[in-house]
Amino acid sequence: MKIILLAIFCGISMLLLPATQLQAQDTNSPSNQTQSTEKGSTSSTEKDGRAYSGMYSFLKDGEFLQVTVEDGGSVTGYISRYGDGESDKGAFLDQFFKNGKLEGSKLSFTTEIVHGVTFDFRGAFERGSGKNPGDEAYYVLKGTLTQNVTDADKKVTSHSRDVAFKLFPQEGAPAPAIRK
Repeated sequence: MKIILLAIFCGISMLLLPATQLQAQDTNSPSNQTQSTEKGSTSSTEKDGRAYSGMYSFLKDGEFLQVTVEDGGSVTGYISRYGDGESDKGAFLDQFFKNGKLEGSKLSFTTEIVHGVTFDFRGAFERGSGKNPGDEAYYVLKGTLTQNVTDADKKVTSHSRDVAFKLFPQEGAPAPAIRK
């Protein structure tokens, strides 16, 4: 009889032990709360940056700038533009970003060389005239664009200008709620 009682007592204590351990793991210690707060702020910042992703106008009608914000503030994208050199006049050229970075709302990128031309951009995203996400010009990318042209003698000529690129309307954007 004593052996049976001892076995039952041990079985009950074994059943209680895992529950106690689980309860200790579920307790929100200050360090666990800090980690979840930090993760929340990081994901909120990343979501904000991703909202800037999209297609923007470029220098001429028919040209555009594609910006994609990745995790951690890295940026990929490309410029689709008409060539204006002797060998590529009127041809449509794609220039991919060599590097790009987003810090808050500030964007910088440099493109790869295509037909002796590169672009450097330094600027920031701002709210534009669009009223709802997905509207044209909901965001505007303002800053300084520098075009670097390398000639046959390897001489580089740079031309900088202030620009404002508007976000194109997004077809898949949710429709605004109808207010009554």
